[in-house]
Amino acid sequence: MVIEKNKVVSIDYTVKDDNGEVIDTSEGREPLSFLFGTGSIIPGLEKELDGKEEGESVSVTVTPEEGYGTYDERLLVDVPKTSFQNPDQIQAGMQVQAQNQDGSTQVLTIKDIGEESVKLDGNHPLAGMVLSFDVDIANVREPSSEELEHGHVHDGNGQEHAE
Repeated sequence: MVIEKNKVVSIDYTVKDDNGEVIDTSEGREPLSFLFGTGSIIPGLEKELDGKEEGESVSVTVTPEEGYGTYDERLLVDVPKTSFQNPDQIQAGMQVQAQNQDGSTQVLTIKDIGEESVKLDGNHPLAGMVLSFDVDIANVREPSSEELEHGHVHDGNGQEHAE
């Protein structure tokens, strides 16, 4: 079956940075499953997978613009240490959730910890990076009506739906 909009695609993958270091892999785990054409994966990888078939392999290098975006210094913010419930337990590299004014939540990475303040980074951890993907297409199938309605996969290898 050909990969096209609203097909459920399952892939085995390895992602490397521009130094060849493995950032993430599905090796040793179930393939990643997602509903194709719904923004579930980065645009550069989605473009490469479009029209491919089960059993094919794809290798692609994705620029920041087609990946997780360019790094934006404006997304760095300093907050008082007292904003944290347990300021003595925070460490650089940890991720925290913050509630935005509109009620949505945002994941921020702790960049630096000073005497009085903590520098948080709102960029995606892979923003600004050139990424290389090696992908094996494990399966392509029709989605269930529920998956189409919810916009994501419900088979346990992708995003689950909270009831």
